[in-house]
Amino acid sequence: MGNNIRDMAKMLISKRAIFPEQKQRKFILGAKKKLNLTWNQLAKMLNISTRNLIDWKNEKFSISLDAVKIISKKINIKVPRDIQIREPFWYVTKGARKGGLAVYKKYGRIGGDPEKRKKKWYEWWKQEGRFKPHPIINVSLPIKKPKESENLAEFFGIIIGDGGISKYQLVITLHKIDDLEYSKFVNNLIKKLFGIVPDIYYRQSYSVINITISRIKLVKFCVKMGLKIGNKIQQGIDIPKWIKNNNQYKIACLKGLIDTDGSVIIHKYKSRGKYYTYKKIGFTSRSPYLLKSVSTILNDLNIRHRFMKKYDIRIEAQKDVERYFKIVGTHNPKHLKRYYK
Repeated sequence: MGNNIRDMAKMLISKRAIFPEQKQRKFILGAKKKLNLTWNQLAKMLNISTRNLIDWKNEKFSISLDAVKIISKKINIKVPRDIQIREPFWYVTKGARKGGLAVYKKYGRIGGDPEKRKKKWYEWWKQEGRFKPHPIINVSLPIKKPKESENLAEFFGIIIGDGGISKYQLVITLHKIDDLEYSKFVNNLIKKLFGIVPDIYYRQSYSVINITISRIKLVKFCVKMGLKIGNKIQQGIDIPKWIKNNNQYKIACLKGLIDTDGSVIIHKYKSRGKYYTYKKIGFTSRSPYLLKSVSTILNDLNIRHRFMKKYDIRIEAQKDVERYFKIVGTHNPKHLKRYYK
């Protein structure tokens, strides 16, 4: 374990590779796809935590140069030419600028002697730092563990639809404009169920909101209750049995699924010179097990539907669309707006 911690520390304080905007994300996603690895596997290959890797992917922090070199070697490409290489901790606040200039005159760079700084950092880490509470390495923060309920079933539907689980984190990704109001509902649902205030990240470069919970105990709870860590589709994601065995839980889970991975489709057509508009409900998933379970629940509710191509389910008859909203309903305002439009 000591070697792993040292390797992680070295990776985190190595020189930084500064990519042009959105290029760091593209580089990491491309490597993950080419190597066919889960987030956990790719993080392990780089000797970092999954949380740090996700932060790099989301461009919250700049990636280490060592990680870029490892990835480039693994996927057999040259280190990208359009990156800038900087010392670790290269950034300074406005308040530190004056002191930084004085240090620059003495050492020729911001931050003093980097080798001395690294040495001191390693000494602190070895003697003191690694024994301090740390949300990733040392501490498993507490959560409230809810009992089986409709709220928990709906939360699981949301995770199966637009969520992702790593070893340390649970992330729900929603559209930052269309799902803004819905994100508030999800945020409050998490507080109610687990007693946790999640972190909300708005990505200016992308049209998403990331609702993030960094709790190992929550990950373990979700896995115990039937969810999967890593790639959901590769692991054959499906609705857990405890939900399937209860009619109210099935309805709640279906609501969470379609509120995230479903849509209200406005179909327009012209007949005999007149224009007509009617609404459909669509649900898309790459998991055949999940599609089958959704179809079974709809059949149990006497809601007619059909499969479109390979990955889509459509509710098309207006009576069935009305029945869906009457029995299942929605907590996502964007679906209501389109339905009543």
